[in-house]
Amino acid sequence: MLWKILGIIIVVAVCAGVIYKLPMNLGLDLKGGTRLVLEAQDTSTVKVDEDAVQRAKEVIQRRVDQLGVAEPVIYRQGERRIVVELAGVKDPQRAKEIIGKTAMLEFKDENGKVIMTGNDLKNATAGYDEYGRPAVHFELTPEGGRKFEKATRENLGRQISIILDNQVLSSPVVQAVIKDKGIIQGMRSMEETKDLSMMLRAGALPVPMKILHSETLEPMLGRESINQSAVAGAIGIMLVLIFMLAMYRLPGIMADVALAVYAFIVFAAMAALHATLTLPGIAGMILSIGMAVDANIIIFERIKEELRGGKRLRAAIEAGFTRAFTCILDSNLTTLITAGVLYIYGTGPVKGFAVTLTLGILASMFTAIVVTRIIMTAIVDRNPERYARYFGA
Repeated sequence: MLWKILGIIIVVAVCAGVIYKLPMNLGLDLKGGTRLVLEAQDTSTVKVDEDAVQRAKEVIQRRVDQLGVAEPVIYRQGERRIVVELAGVKDPQRAKEIIGKTAMLEFKDENGKVIMTGNDLKNATAGYDEYGRPAVHFELTPEGGRKFEKATRENLGRQISIILDNQVLSSPVVQAVIKDKGIIQGMRSMEETKDLSMMLRAGALPVPMKILHSETLEPMLGRESINQSAVAGAIGIMLVLIFMLAMYRLPGIMADVALAVYAFIVFAAMAALHATLTLPGIAGMILSIGMAVDANIIIFERIKEELRGGKRLRAAIEAGFTRAFTCILDSNLTTLITAGVLYIYGTGPVKGFAVTLTLGILASMFTAIVVTRIIMTAIVDRNPERYARYFGA
């Protein structure tokens, strides 16, 4: 039993380390961020239509994902506009450049004929060339490899220009037949190289996007409202802990310890997954706390029933946990299914609610069924007869 207690301590210590090392991402309502309004532009060759704007939205979504922004809000506004809201972006200017740049990559021969485009790239990563200068290393799709092999074979000793948004990055001389990979040179810094590789992985915008408006967003709730919400939440949790202690005495103390372990696990999981904490997310967490308390109450009442039936404390604990497990599993499983539906079909804050609710439910089941049982068994095994009266039977 000692090693189980030690295991719980190690879990809490690891969670505390994760929380300390990885800062929690806060949503727009708690931290503020940046909003960009982009509008699709017609060109001489491409006219903006419904399909082009939708594909542009998908490309922007992939680029934002590459930026590492947790739970961005991206939506259509009218026929041509796309609104992007990013929480807590450290470098808004860089975000604007990455999101709004068309990133149309083309490889052309000396006659101006397009050999292939960025669509023929399978992957692109930032690195260095043989001279230690920043360069993008790319891998080609099978189709792109066939195109490039044919082009490099036909253009040995000639130049192939690598062009990004109508600007020549470099014009290397073909010295060998290239089949599946190569490098792009001409970037001035490693940051520029990383940004280009990121955009190439996400794909080019089907039409140019003009940034009509950008602004810095303040927290939607305001600092005072956030502080008041934090105080209200702390008071609510304290009342729950006091209720468990008053109603169930010794088991209530064990449940309170398990809830503390629950808090460490949930916050560590959110930090490790880079999940964004929003006000709906906090609501999901509080709901899962209620379910954790409910699970403990079901277990304790089952144990009381077993004690009233004449069982000794140790046997009553085993029977209580066994009989309560099915009920706890069923109730939590239905909530998990609901959270899954919300995550799949929801957007923005709704997804945040679903994520924190899911993490909270999983953590609450673990702490109620495993942690509470380990703590209770470790204490009761020392003197079952002495502790039986503290279970209120």
